[in-house]
Amino acid sequence: MVIVMNTYGETEMKTQARFKIGLVALCFLVMIVWTVAPLWAACPQPRNTQKAPNEFYNMVNPLKPTIENILEGKGLFEEKAKPLACKNCHGINGDGKGIMASGLTPPPREFTCAKTIDGVPDGQLFWIIKNGSPGTGMPSFRGHLEDTQVWQLILYVRKLAQTRIALITGIANQNL
Repeated sequence: MVIVMNTYGETEMKTQARFKIGLVALCFLVMIVWTVAPLWAACPQPRNTQKAPNEFYNMVNPLKPTIENILEGKGLFEEKAKPLACKNCHGINGDGKGIMASGLTPPPREFTCAKTIDGVPDGQLFWIIKNGSPGTGMPSFRGHLEDTQVWQLILYVRKLAQTRIALITGIANQNL
């Protein structure tokens, strides 16, 4: 290794080390902002989704929010749902930033926003998952998911908003 002295008496090696440390710190900061920023993203998302027929709109999820049902919903969301797992558009965290989201207008629903999801009845969500949503990238899962699976997905989607609230509350409490 050749050590060259610069005009300030420091070695080039020290200068390079400082640069690398600074670059790593910058990458770390970007990663933190990328991870935490969605917690304060635009919420709620404005939408004009067509209302489901009354016989669906008024349906209430018949499944209890047990760990088993929520985990089944999570598995469907992340991998098992066909023709395409939900995470591809809605993001692994449900933040609407999946790998296919950038090409969709309007953007996929951001399920971590309680104000967006809380006002949507179970029956409306059921209808959208089963039939898709015209004018959006949301496909129909009719013939691909059983009714029980759709209800499990709805339980998981509602849990995503609760998780965001818990994260924001936890961060706020840490800063007090």
